[in-house]
This record gives sequence, structure tokens and C-alpha cells, in this order.
Amino acid sequence: MPLTETRLRSFQPKKRSYKVADSRGLYVEVTPAGGKLWKFRYRICGVEKKLSLGTYPDISLKAVRDLAHEARLEVARGGDPAVDKQKQKIHAEFLSAHSFEAVAREYIEEMMVKSGRAEATIVKANYFLNQLAPAIGKRPLDQIEPFEVLAPLKRLEARGKHETAKKSRSFASRVFCYGVATTRCESDPTALLKGALITPKPTHYAAILDPGKLGGLLRAIDDFEGYTLTKYSLQLAPHVFVRPGELRHADWDEFDLKEGIWRIPAGKMKARRAHAVPLSTQVVKLLKELGTLMGKKGYVFPSARSGLRPMSENALNAAFRRMGYSKEEITAHGLRATASTLLNESGKWSPDAIERALAHGDSDAVRGIYHRGKHWPERVKMAQWWSNYLDDLKSGGKIVRLKAG
Repeated sequence: MPLTETRLRSFQPKKRSYKVADSRGLYVEVTPAGGKLWKFRYRICGVEKKLSLGTYPDISLKAVRDLAHEARLEVARGGDPAVDKQKQKIHAEFLSAHSFEAVAREYIEEMMVKSGRAEATIVKANYFLNQLAPAIGKRPLDQIEPFEVLAPLKRLEARGKHETAKKSRSFASRVFCYGVATTRCESDPTALLKGALITPKPTHYAAILDPGKLGGLLRAIDDFEGYTLTKYSLQLAPHVFVRPGELRHADWDEFDLKEGIWRIPAGKMKARRAHAVPLSTQVVKLLKELGTLMGKKGYVFPSARSGLRPMSENALNAAFRRMGYSKEEITAHGLRATASTLLNESGKWSPDAIERALAHGDSDAVRGIYHRGKHWPERVKMAQWWSNYLDDLKSGGKIVRLKAG
């Protein structure tokens, strides 16, 4: 007797699964848990086979009869619907493994995590992926067209996030290029989008450029009553003018206090090139004090919560705010602009030496030669002069700006 909706609803679970036939190979299987599974039974070359067609009531009786009819036609044409279904499943899994999100995560793991990229760089990459994933995350990499990437980028622009849109496009481009290199796609569709996005206005980190005000900042740092490690990082930052992330991730193994050198590995540098920082006697003294106080193992500035993690990226800026300085007056990154401006204005040092000290050009530490690079002797002298100059400003000494000539 063919099934009806009324009969289907009346079937109750038993201790064991049981089957109730409809017609021409279609039947429903009722499980002990109460599930009602549609199955289609057919033969190919005398061998009985079964095809799962879904569950009731998700798939109605009428709909499943249509599916069974299609399966019978496939068998009549010499096909095997169960095999075809398995192929479709494998194909779907293949496409899923080659989706934008899957390839992007592989790219982050292989090209960033395993290659030792800085933690902040990896965090940003995952952030850009999260901006794109809702729109194209599940799409097969080789099927994505330019307009599909442009849509989420334009949504970011509409929210005023022009810089995020630009960097998200750049991240997507790197993923597609990785896909080309690993044969998952043939081209980078984002290459056509460079002219379709708004060019962000350049932003400058707030910095103190007046020597008198800089002296006031240095005195305020010495009077800081917050967390000890934060105070030491505040005291060191103006002297070494590295990027805040490079300071936060400093490791004791990178320092040679006897020679007065901080060797920063390429993986921690923005330009992916090793960099060396000459240390003045003032910086060496601070580091020795800190080492005696906290021990010389692991991060120089570990998190207050865990020694296995560096201090928060917002720690220095938060300290400046506690000291009464607004974000329009000073930022941790702005200390680099302070050093660059005043060193150039002094007229004592070559612009190339200053640029190398800021790690804007090729580092003196390339190929591991940390102490023989071009401009290194000048940079050593400049580091000591700069620390002496900061001490003079802090003590309220006479401010002198020397011009080259």
C-alpha cells in the first residue's frame, strides 16, 4: 500500500529500525530514535544498491517521489545515482578545501605563522580575513570574480574605513597570489580593483617635536607611578625609538649588554630584515636594573597576566593618557618622529644614519653582520649623543639646536 502523509505521521519508533514501502523501490525507515529516513532501493547488474534521499518531514512525500523518479531515470540511462551522489559530496568537499577562507587560513599558517612573522602581523591578517569571509569565504578560490571582492570592500568604505578596505584588498591579493603559486587558481582578480577604492588620507602619529615639551614628558615618565615594567618601557622607548611592537616583543636573548647591541631578528621587523640597535650607556644601565629586578629570561616586557606573552600593545599609550597626555599630543609610535625630527634638526648626523637607525632602509644587521654595517660607527655615536641630549632636556638644561653648516 503506497504511503500517505497521514500514515507517515502515525509511524512510531520501536526497539529496532523498521521499513515501510511506498512503491517502485522507495521506502521509509523508522529508527529507534524516531527518525524517518527516505531510502530508494535499485539494482545494477543484479546487485542491490540503496540511495539515501533525506529525512521526513524535511522532504515531503511528494518531493521524495520526484527524487526517486529522477533516480530511476538515471539507472535507466546506465548511471548509478549513489555513485553520483558520492562524487557530488567529494566535489563539494574539494571546493570547500579550496574556498577563499580555507586557502587564506592556509596562507596565514604557512607564510606567516611558520615563517615566524610578528604576532601583530598575524592578528591583522586574520582581521582582514574576517572582513572578507562573510562575502567570499565559502566561494571556490578559482571562481571568485572581481565584483565579489569589491562588494565587501565598498561596504567598508561606506563605513569610513578606507584604510581597512585598502589593506583588506591587499591581503586578498596575497591570498590569490598564493593560490596561483599552489595551483588553486589561475589569476588574482583583485589586481583590477586598485583604482576602484578611495585612497586613504595619510595619518601621522602624534609626536612631541618641541625640545622643552619633550623634557617635560621625560620628567613625567620618571614620576610615573604605574606598573613597574610599563615605567621601564616608557623610559627606554625615547632612547631606542624602535616601533612599539618591536619594543614589546623584545627578548632578553637579543641583547648583548657587554657590547651594547640589541639584535632584532627579521621576524619581528616590519620590513622583514634583521636590525641592530646600538645601546647607549643609559639604556644599558636601565636594562641591567630591569634584569636584576625581573630576571633575564623570555620577554623583557612580559604581560602582567602571563610571562609567555608580551605586554599589551596599548600599554604605553594608556600610560601616556594616565599621565595626562592626550592622543593628539603623544603616542608611543610618535616617539620615532620625535627622534627623527630632532636628530635631523641637530645637523650633527647624516640623514642616512638616522634613516637606518629608524629601520627605514637596509638594516646594518643584514646577513647577521650586526656591528660592521654601513653607518654603524656613526649610529653608535648618535645613540649616545641622543641619550645625553634627552638627559639634558629632562634636567631642564639649556636647549641648543645645531644646524649643519
